[in-house]
Amino acid sequence: MTDTLSHRQKMLTFGGILLAMFLGALDQTIVSTALPRIVADLHGLDRFTWVATAYLVASTALVPIYGKLADMYSRRAIEVVAVSVFLVGSGLCGLAGEFGTLPLLGDGMTQLIVFRAVQGLGGAGLFAMAFIIIADLFPPAERGRYQGYTGAVFGTSSVLGPLLGGFLTDQGTNLIPGVAGWRLVFYVNLPLGLVALWFIISQMPPLRPRTEPKPFDFVSALLLVAGLGPLVVALQLNRAQYSWTAPLTLGLLGWAVGALALFVVRSLRHENPILNFSLFKNKVFSTANAALFLMGGAFLGVIIFEPLFMVNVLGESATRAGVSLIPLSLGVVTGSLLAGQMVSRFGHYKRWMLGGLVLLLVGLSLLATMPPTVQYHQVLIYLAVCGLGLGPTMPLYTLAVQNATDPRLVGQATSASQFFRQIGGALAASALGAVLSFTLAHELPAAATGSSARLPVATEGPAPVAATGAGGPSPATRAAFSKAIGRVYFFNIFLVVGGLITTLFVPELPLRKTNDGPPVGGGE
Repeated sequence: MTDTLSHRQKMLTFGGILLAMFLGALDQTIVSTALPRIVADLHGLDRFTWVATAYLVASTALVPIYGKLADMYSRRAIEVVAVSVFLVGSGLCGLAGEFGTLPLLGDGMTQLIVFRAVQGLGGAGLFAMAFIIIADLFPPAERGRYQGYTGAVFGTSSVLGPLLGGFLTDQGTNLIPGVAGWRLVFYVNLPLGLVALWFIISQMPPLRPRTEPKPFDFVSALLLVAGLGPLVVALQLNRAQYSWTAPLTLGLLGWAVGALALFVVRSLRHENPILNFSLFKNKVFSTANAALFLMGGAFLGVIIFEPLFMVNVLGESATRAGVSLIPLSLGVVTGSLLAGQMVSRFGHYKRWMLGGLVLLLVGLSLLATMPPTVQYHQVLIYLAVCGLGLGPTMPLYTLAVQNATDPRLVGQATSASQFFRQIGGALAASALGAVLSFTLAHELPAAATGSSARLPVATEGPAPVAATGAGGPSPATRAAFSKAIGRVYFFNIFLVVGGLITTLFVPELPLRKTNDGPPVGGGE
């Protein structure tokens, strides 16, 4: 499909999709920084977790659908739709509450939740389509070095997001009088997105599918959304209010299982399913995605719980806790770029996967054994080691899957990899949050004696944050959180060990030098 494209056309297209991907990655970190101010302005403390959940539900449910559409229609058309929907959602989020309570949409906080879901509908395509289009532009033998840049995009956004979000929230009103600073957190997407759209529309080739499309299966799409939506909501519920055995939790999980079971039955019988289940017969596809499922959990396990350690054990401010994640991000950038370059130069992607996981195990072991007296700079070093280990996981597992898959199904295969990573992260975050809460429930009553430590309502993540007095957390509180978070990292080690063992069974196929078809055997 791209044999006739010049190198300049490929690089301009590549730049456009990376910019679009950067929008989605930046949005995930920049909004969380502004959320306290948003909640105060829109008077929505009771619903603030839904700002994140609405986006997550929409983006997770739509990922497989984008993959299927990419196998049926022009990649450029799908990418334009995804970016456009994301920008519309961003603009609407910035306007939430500006005109008071609206019919059907309710007050400003409810408007924001709805508009975040719209953003998520587009955001799902920003990530899925980036890897799919890279697969069109470059053959597997060259693809590693370019997919490595996707890890750099994520790492860069995780550093810039909190800094830019804080600056716009605090100083935005001075930049544009009369406009609340937090609204600029959403409006900043518009100029960047328009530039990305210009690149895509003017420079990107259509990248049409290799076969004539068959009718889209809307019933399967509805079943998939009806199953994944309640599943993600159930995983995101505040366990302090809704335990795993609560009627709402069980009802959502039961509905999800039923809808997803119908989706599988429908897909096995339909001539043009959303996800072709024959892909699971491909050993590379099945083992690599099983590893990604576990690694998605390991990644979130690091970034969610480390700031809790900083605040509740070391007594650092929220700002310094956020800054402490920068070494992790820089490690991810370095590991991703290095692994991508080395695989493109020498091949043998599997050894870099395994090497990264071993390095991640070292970093997690250091985090799991941190005493309450650990120094701030020591934690930064441990996080950098974890980042270096996590870096290769983003580009290389996807590369292995794409290399072993029929190019006619590369959209479905690629989006499936992203989907398994996201679902694994959501499940693991809930499970690890339960480990933390269970441990603190046994440790904090004694630790809280004589101090102001307590368990408040959970914030955007699954883990609670202890309130501390003016002098910071008491020694007993520090010890309680240190033990609880250490236990979380200990369980996180098991996820990585599982990923390491699974990766051992991923067949290593020669990297194709063209996009004509999978290697002999296809990894089956």
